[in-house]
Amino acid sequence: MYFTDRGIEELAARRGDEDVTLAWLAERLSEFVDLNHEFEVPIERFATWLARLDDDD
Repeated sequence: MYFTDRGIEELAARRGDEDVTLAWLAERLSEFVDLNHEFEVPIERFATWLARLDDDD
């Protein structure tokens, strides 16, 4: 396990049974970037990756 996986595993353990919308997730990501400007680029890349998952290459 990578060190960075710990947060992902905690998220799954603590909130894995919840249903959320993508709109809710987008709001949380925006809030996170507002509080942590240094993560703007990686969060933007992550959101773009999620948005384009079903696109044909």
